[in-house]
Amino acid sequence: MTTTSITTGRGLAGQPPPRGVRTRRTRRSWTGWKFVGPFMAVFTLVFLAPIAYSVYLSLFRTQLVGGTTFVGLDNYVAAFQDPQFWSGVARVGLFLLIQVPIMLGIALLVALAIDSGRLYGKNFFRISIFMPYAVPGVVAALMWGFMYGTRFGLIGNINDAFGTSIPDPITSSFVLAAIGNIVTWEFVGYNMLIFFAALRVVPHSLYEAAEIDGAGQWRIITAIKIPAIRGALVIATIFSIIGSFQLFNEPSILQSLSPNYITTYFTPNLYAYSLSFSGQQYNYAATVAIIMGLLTMLVAYVVQLRGMRKEA
Repeated sequence: MTTTSITTGRGLAGQPPPRGVRTRRTRRSWTGWKFVGPFMAVFTLVFLAPIAYSVYLSLFRTQLVGGTTFVGLDNYVAAFQDPQFWSGVARVGLFLLIQVPIMLGIALLVALAIDSGRLYGKNFFRISIFMPYAVPGVVAALMWGFMYGTRFGLIGNINDAFGTSIPDPITSSFVLAAIGNIVTWEFVGYNMLIFFAALRVVPHSLYEAAEIDGAGQWRIITAIKIPAIRGALVIATIFSIIGSFQLFNEPSILQSLSPNYITTYFTPNLYAYSLSFSGQQYNYAATVAIIMGLLTMLVAYVVQLRGMRKEA
């Protein structure tokens, strides 16, 4: 009777594979790492290493007397009991709840108008809406800060022309709304482009079938277009949430024009910056940054999870 040997991972009858086979397998196993190795090195250097160093700093405290000492989680306990930190968190939370829906709503309306094909000069209109995104944030803040001025800006010119007394938004309690207006002006075009790109992928045969069935434009928008770009809506919302929690450029630039209303703890990022570069409290600033990173990640994850559930 002829016995047929079965080839296994170790060769015939459990014997180890030849040396050449093992060499080829080893080379194939390292081929993938040669491609991803440069990316992993850069990713570790510019992303993982700064996070690890921030966590390391947050576990220590530097004092004039005693030097740097290990304090464990004491900095985190102090941050959770810091009213200035939570004041900044509440402010960006309010900014997020009001500004983000307005900005995304305007961007969605503009994208739907351009995609409808009934807008005259839609190419020029699309470029005009997107153009503010090309303006650097610092330049945009300076430009709007100049226009808000009551002495030599747009508000001042309106008051002189019509005899009104419109207050300067950045030197009043409306400073958060003024910053929201700047951010909306900057990023409406960016979000519009995301929505418009998603709308262009939707097959036009769906619109034609809906029109044959007697559906109006409003019905097509609510039943076809918006559900079809739900993924883009979720992505834009997550980006906007992250941007809201990272609010820094606009209040930092406008702080010199409104020191009484834009404090050093106006936003958590501005608070961390002030602690680090003005107060020399690097350890506590790293703690604030770590907490805000975790909070941003948590909120973004919840939004993504809810968006995926609705999409499913």
